[in-house]
Amino acid sequence: MKTLAYGFPKLGERREFKSLLEDFWKNKIDESQFAEGMNALRDWMVENYRQNVDMIPSNELSYYDFVLDTAIMVGAIPSRFGEYQGLKTYFEMARGKQALEMTKYFNTNYHYLVPELEGTNFRLLKNYPLEEYRYFRAKGIETVPKILSPFTFLKLSKALSRVNGQGLPIFELSKIEKREDLENYFNAVYGVYEEVLKQLREEGVKEVIIEDPALCLELEDYEWDLVEEMYSCMSKYVDINVITYYDSVSDYQRYVSLPVKALGFDLVSNKENLENIRRFGFPKEKELIAGVINGRQVWRACLDEKIRLVEELSNYAKDVVISNSCPLFHLPVSLEPENEMEEELKERLAFAKEKLFELKIIKSAIEGSQQARMEVERVKNILSSKFGEVQEVKERVKNLREEDFNRSVSYSERIKLQQDILKLPLLPTTTIGSFPQTEEVRRKRTEYRSGKISQKEYEEFIKKQIEYVIRVQEEIGLDVLVHGEFERTDMVEFFAEKLGGVATTKHGWVLSYGSRVYRPPIIYGDVYRPEPMTVKEITYAQSLTQKPVKGMLTGPVTILNWSYYREDVPKEEIAYQIALALLDEVRDLEKAGIKVIQIDEPAFREGAPLKKRDWENYFSWAVKAFRLCSNAKPETQIHSHMCYSEFNEVIEYIHQMDFDVISIEASRSKGEIISAFESFKGWDRQIGIGVYDIHSPAIPEKQGMRQILERSMKVLPVELLWVNPDCGLKTRRWEEVVPSLKNMVETAEELRRELVSV
Repeated sequence: MKTLAYGFPKLGERREFKSLLEDFWKNKIDESQFAEGMNALRDWMVENYRQNVDMIPSNELSYYDFVLDTAIMVGAIPSRFGEYQGLKTYFEMARGKQALEMTKYFNTNYHYLVPELEGTNFRLLKNYPLEEYRYFRAKGIETVPKILSPFTFLKLSKALSRVNGQGLPIFELSKIEKREDLENYFNAVYGVYEEVLKQLREEGVKEVIIEDPALCLELEDYEWDLVEEMYSCMSKYVDINVITYYDSVSDYQRYVSLPVKALGFDLVSNKENLENIRRFGFPKEKELIAGVINGRQVWRACLDEKIRLVEELSNYAKDVVISNSCPLFHLPVSLEPENEMEEELKERLAFAKEKLFELKIIKSAIEGSQQARMEVERVKNILSSKFGEVQEVKERVKNLREEDFNRSVSYSERIKLQQDILKLPLLPTTTIGSFPQTEEVRRKRTEYRSGKISQKEYEEFIKKQIEYVIRVQEEIGLDVLVHGEFERTDMVEFFAEKLGGVATTKHGWVLSYGSRVYRPPIIYGDVYRPEPMTVKEITYAQSLTQKPVKGMLTGPVTILNWSYYREDVPKEEIAYQIALALLDEVRDLEKAGIKVIQIDEPAFREGAPLKKRDWENYFSWAVKAFRLCSNAKPETQIHSHMCYSEFNEVIEYIHQMDFDVISIEASRSKGEIISAFESFKGWDRQIGIGVYDIHSPAIPEKQGMRQILERSMKVLPVELLWVNPDCGLKTRRWEEVVPSLKNMVETAEELRRELVSV
């Protein structure tokens, strides 16, 4: 019996990864210093593995995104980036003016860069797995190279369609073009992988870990044919350990017949994998990688249950490898620095380091260690007691009726009432919510939290920031304004700090993309709102202008999906608890005279199960949760914002949310997201088109924004269109934001004049 862990967070104990990246981008350190710092992080990651598990993966520290690394490895560099010039090209693809599109990695809040494949002329450009294997072998450390599978890589990639000119997922292309084209892509990419594996074998590598989560998607028979052929070829070079995660494998029988050494199962996300093992058995000649430790939630494992499960699985397989259920990069690094957390909560938690220790304890306990057995009993006693229940909250959810999920007036009637009040022009302009959080803003927040300045001093500072941002927006000419969110650290954490039943951390940082980090809250009990959360700042902003200022809330589904949530009650019930707390806030904002309220739901899509057959149940309660919290007066205009969602797949559910206006990303996808509305008949809601990419420091040109709007006007009536950036502006600098917004407003005004004169 062995242990394996993978996906340990590369962020570092003190966010060293973030600091290195940002210092390099700002030219504070050179490339050699950057590489030296990254190597120190590599050493630290592997040392954490060495202390706890038997199989140590390598090739886990990407400088930005591991999917981008794979694209570089196979030479999938779009022609617009020219010849590959090392880190210059790498970061141009990641965050330059013409950066690759970014979207969510399966159903998580990690963002990956979508590879763009131009033809099939691939070549081995950079053998990342070999380089890192050599790095550790030179230190006397034997590792197992981990590589994203060719199949999952292609599932995550896009190519240009010859039929309609759109960039489409590779496997979608096969539905409208020749199946042979897909096979050509597959063979070309696999040809590079073959060279990677050959070089690894020549270096003495005996086995590799192939990361293949796409095998948990709903796959057709021809896709499994490709997968079987792929693993048959790869197994000729080295032994293969396959890991899958986020769901059950889509075809158990075909999966377990793959010609590989070991097969991995996520035994946490649902029960199907385990049921299939019990029902159909498992090949005795193969090892079973048992993903029993939850890589997405921070709760301690009930170790005695995990031990019983591993012992049961040992009856089916040649050997069992005890592992995490999915990558650990969804977790903070360690609980150790959380000195201010309530002890009763802290003792119920396990972050990434503690998860490694859990793997070690399970193996040791099975092997007969008395010390490990004592730890198992200790954890069992901790988890046996109830924690965080509020009966009034439970009763409120229990008493919900159907009318609580429906607004009193239809959309067509509401929009007339709202326009009579707001009097907005054609192509109204707005932003998504946040404005730059400068060094000064962050410093003042730190000073307030550490007691160096008083609450009154901090609130006066926030007022001055609000005054400034209102003045800037009025000078630029935006139609609907925001208060800037200077008092907020994060769109979820801010509300978590004000809601009952939710805890926050001081050091629980997790990477979202690039150097962007956030601290997911921990929903440990029943959720309620003790007092108003946003009314003070929003109403102050509204008092400074005659233009409407949006109330800014984060929706219940996003708060839930971007938090670690309790597992002792249904997810649906937690969503309704949060929605009721937000509804209380909506009512207070309305009483204060706020006419436009935005309830952001960027995580609406990502919480869905991987298999579409399981979608109906999830979207049923997700839609209802939004409708519950947005059950406002008819004259209150309800906005929502979504970013990096696959609209084509979920547009029907999005329409059911019954908002008045939705804003979406459209810049990195070059407006392709608009195609979702071509196939959806009956779209009648207003929609804000994200015309420029806020994740890039580049100032957008008016021509590019105009092209996106003109494309949109070919699909939707201009009366439905709003104009906005594709996301909040928190991470940008003022010298980037002001000219970008000026270009955006001028583009809208120019189009407006042209349309009026026709």
